[in-house]
Amino acid sequence: MGLNDPQWGNKNGGPPDLEALLKKLKVQLSVLLGQKTGPGNKGPANSGLPALSGGALGLLAVIAVMIWLASGFYIVDASQRGVVLRFGKQVEVTLAGPRWHIPYPVEAVELVNLSQVRTVEVGYRDNVKNKMAKESLMLTDDENIVDIQFAVQYFLRDPGEYLFNNRNPDENVRQAAETSIREVVGKSKMDFVLYEGREQVAASATKLIQDILDRYQSGIVISKLTMQNAQPPEQVQAAFDDAVKAGQDRERQKNEGQAYANDVVPRAKGTAARLIQESEGYKQSVIANAEGDASRFKQILVEYEKAPAVTRDRMYLDMMSQVMGNISKVMVDQKNGNSLLYLPLDKLIESSRSPTVDGSVQSKSDAKVDLIPVTSQGNDNNAAQRARDSLLSRDRGTR
Repeated sequence: MGLNDPQWGNKNGGPPDLEALLKKLKVQLSVLLGQKTGPGNKGPANSGLPALSGGALGLLAVIAVMIWLASGFYIVDASQRGVVLRFGKQVEVTLAGPRWHIPYPVEAVELVNLSQVRTVEVGYRDNVKNKMAKESLMLTDDENIVDIQFAVQYFLRDPGEYLFNNRNPDENVRQAAETSIREVVGKSKMDFVLYEGREQVAASATKLIQDILDRYQSGIVISKLTMQNAQPPEQVQAAFDDAVKAGQDRERQKNEGQAYANDVVPRAKGTAARLIQESEGYKQSVIANAEGDASRFKQILVEYEKAPAVTRDRMYLDMMSQVMGNISKVMVDQKNGNSLLYLPLDKLIESSRSPTVDGSVQSKSDAKVDLIPVTSQGNDNNAAQRARDSLLSRDRGTR
């Protein structure tokens, strides 16, 4: 019935009579079903439509069946899997491409995207500033409280397990992640969680989350756990910063001490090694000298046994030459006389180096050595005077 039907509404422009509409609709349905209505079965009253034949009804039935069967066609994308349900029970999982199943209400299809990466936040929602203190505050092994915010990314592995074993997949992942991170943090120290062990904490929590989800047969695979923020609670942030600064100062002083030790210890070791080498060298030198002296003594002993007197005199003369080599004065005592010979070697050396009259320098070998007898009795003064005169005259002659 169109809006331009003259019977739509009444004369006052109000809505049509519902009873009349229902009667007219009943008549038209009777005509479509091939029933005869009206008095005497003469046909439908005021229908205006001819009754349908049996062939037309069959054609309509075939068309309806074809439309019903065509509704079973569906297409699965490359990133999806189709789960076919027969009366609510899984019968198969279809791959990518055009597929067909028995239409509703016998079978239905659920398309599940396996390649989509889903994200769940723990400790915050949408933004790290929007904190969820009930999820983020955790207790460490050393009885300190830390505020941890992290995100878990996951994708699907088994579409059947995902559909039938999860009522709320995101909430399952969130609860498993919170449970896992609390267990890992509860077994770790505060400094380890906040600083050097953040990556290790994330790796351990990821493994534990996957174990929990596999135990539940959720069909979910954890791809990554990202630590967004890890810090002490805001109420103790200032005190914690002071503690961190003190720890940094301690580490700096330890590094400075270690640097000083690294500078002093190798130097001391080098000095010790040098002294050891010098002592070893001195040891070898002493041993070699001792061995040489012993060998020389043995050779002298052989010669001494051949001619004791000559060897003894030679040894005496060698020793005297070594002892008196740097002496400038020599006193010679005569065994059979009372006079004492005085040998002024210093004067002789000076005179031997002084120039002569012709300008040449008299060598030490040309210098004449005079032995001046000095008596030990009453003529000491005269002898000394004569010695001085002799020296003066020799000096004048030389000039």
